[in-house]
Amino acid sequence: MAEVTKYHVLVYGGPEGYQTNRSQIALYGSAGNTIAYVRFNDPGMVFENDAYNNGVITMHLPSTMFQSVLDILRNEKPIQIYFAQGRGFFGTGTTEPVGEGE
Repeated sequence: MAEVTKYHVLVYGGPEGYQTNRSQIALYGSAGNTIAYVRFNDPGMVFENDAYNNGVITMHLPSTMFQSVLDILRNEKPIQIYFAQGRGFFGTGTTEPVGEGE
C-alpha cells in the first residue's frame, strides 16, 4: 500500500474528453513521485481496465464519483492506494471511530 500525500486535479473539456477520460486526479507519494492516476469517465465513454505499470496504479471510476474522491482527499488522513486482483483500491489507511466528524 502506498500512502497518498499530495494530489493534482485535471478536468478535460470537449464532448469526448481526453483519451477516453473526462477528468483525472494524479496521486503522489511522500517522495513526490506519482503513485497513481484516478481517471473518471462519463456514461457512454469507454472504461479501461484498472492497471499497475512501472509502479503506478491507474484506476477508472464513473464521473459521478469525482466529488466523493475529492472529498476523501480533502478531509481524510491517512489515505492509501493499492492494486490487487486486477483492481485499484483507494481509501483511508486506518480504521476511524464512528461520529468522529471531519
